Amino acid sequence: MKSLKNNLVNAAVNNAISNRTVRYIAVKKLEEQIRESILNDQSLLFHEEKLDRYYFVSSVVRQVSKCLDRKFISKDVALRMVKVFMSDSFKINRKAHLTDIKYEYEKKYGEYPPKFLVLSPEKACNLECVGCYASCSPGKSTHLDFELTRRIVKDAHDILGSRFITISGGEPLMYQSQGKTIIDIFDEFKDMFFLMYTNGTLINQKIAKKLATLGNVVPLISVEGYEQETDERRGEGVHKKIREALENLRAAGVPFGISVTATSKNYEILLTDEFYKYYFEEMGATHMWQFQLMPIGKGKDVMDLMITPKQRVELYKKWEYVARTLRYPMADFWNSSSLCTGCLAYGRWNGYFYIDFDGKITPCVFVPYYVDTIHDIYAKGGTLADALQSEFFKNGRRWQKDKGFAKTSHQGEYLMMPCSIRDNYDNFRQNILTTDAKGTDKEAEDALKDEEYRKIMIQYDSELDLLTQKIFDRKYRKSLNPKAI
Repeated sequence: MKSLKNNLVNAAVNNAISNRTVRYIAVKKLEEQIRESILNDQSLLFHEEKLDRYYFVSSVVRQVSKCLDRKFISKDVALRMVKVFMSDSFKINRKAHLTDIKYEYEKKYGEYPPKFLVLSPEKACNLECVGCYASCSPGKSTHLDFELTRRIVKDAHDILGSRFITISGGEPLMYQSQGKTIIDIFDEFKDMFFLMYTNGTLINQKIAKKLATLGNVVPLISVEGYEQETDERRGEGVHKKIREALENLRAAGVPFGISVTATSKNYEILLTDEFYKYYFEEMGATHMWQFQLMPIGKGKDVMDLMITPKQRVELYKKWEYVARTLRYPMADFWNSSSLCTGCLAYGRWNGYFYIDFDGKITPCVFVPYYVDTIHDIYAKGGTLADALQSEFFKNGRRWQKDKGFAKTSHQGEYLMMPCSIRDNYDNFRQNILTTDAKGTDKEAEDALKDEEYRKIMIQYDSELDLLTQKIFDRKYRKSLNPKAI
C-alpha cells in the first residue's frame, strides 16, 4: 500500500512537471497540503513560526513552477532532481522516515546524525573578495586530494545516511586533484543532492550542460547587489560574467540560487523590493540565501562592514515582507531561524558541520575553531562520525538542547538570536569553546586574545537582544497555543 501511494505521488509530480495545465492545479493543491502539514506540526511552539515555514516552502514551489513555465528549468533536469528529493533522506518526519543507517548511528552515539555537511575541498579562487571567510587568494592551491574528498562524501552517505552536501570554497570549479574535478564527485554520487556556492564566473556553456546532464547540483551564485556593488567587492567585470553564467544555466535548464552577503555598504539595497524582483523575476533564481558578514578572519580587519543591530532588525522585517507579501523564497541564516529551529551547527540532528580545505573540522562555516582534522581522524582509523565527538562539538549540542531546539518546550529566544557565536559570543567563549580548540587561521587565533574585539561582540549582542526581544514578544509570544484554524 505504501509503495502504491509513493508511486501515485511520483506519477503526480512527474505529470505536474511535464504539463503546464496540470502543474497549475498541482501547485495549488500542494500549497494547501504544505499549509495543512506545517500548521498541524506539534513540534513547533508558535503559530507565527509555522507561518514563517509555510510561506517559505510554498514560495519555493511557486518560484520553481514559474521557472518551469518560462523554461528556465528544463523538464528533464526537474525530473532528475525530483528523483533525488523523493529519497528517504529528504522526508521531514525523522521518526517515520529514518533509515537503518541513521538508527544505527543513534544506537551507537545516543543521538541522531546531522542532515548534511558543508565541504570546501579547494581554497584557491580566481577572485579575491574583501572579508571572504575562506581567505582564498588566486594562485594558492591548498586542497583536499580527490580520494580524501571522495571518502568524506562516502562516509556522509554510508555512515551519516546523508543525501545532501553543500560544496563551498574557495571556488569549487577550480578544484583539481589526481586528474579529477568536483564534477567527478557529483557524477559518482548520483543519489545525493549538492548545493554549490560559486562566484559563477567559471560557469560556461559546457559546465552548464554538464550540470544539466547530472541533475543533482544547484549552483548558488554569489553577488553583493547589482553590478556596482558586486564589482566593488569582487572585482571589475565580475557581475557581467555572472549574468553570462546565469544565461548559460537558463539555456541549459539548470535551476540556480543567489547568495548575497549583507554588509553596511549594501544593506540599503537589500531593503528594496527591486533587488528581489531583479534576481527572481528578471534573472530567474529559484531561491536566495542572505548571510551577514562575520568579523572573524579577514572580516576582523573590516569591522566597519558589519551591519549594526538596528540594520539587522530592518533586514528581519524585510525578510518577513519578502516572504509573506512578495512571496519570494529568500532566507537569512541569522534572521530566518524559525525556518530551521535554531542553530544548525555542531553536527546536531537535522543540522550540519563543516570541513575546510585544510581538513579542519569546525562546527560551522562561521565558527573558525577546530579540535580535529579529518586527516587525523582517518589516520587513527576513525570515521566521519568520530569527527563529531569532541567536547567542543558536544558543548555546542548541549547548548542547543538547553535552548530546547526542535522541541515544543523550546524557549523561543533562538528565533531572533540563534547563532552560537555571533549572537551569543560571551556564552560561546565561556561554555562552548574548549581549551584544546584552535583557530583555523591567525586572525581567528588573534580574536581570542583581543579584549576589544570581545567587548564589541558582547555589546553587539546586548543591543541586538533589546531590539529583537520586542519583536519576539509582539510576533511570536502572542501566537503561542493559538486556536485551531
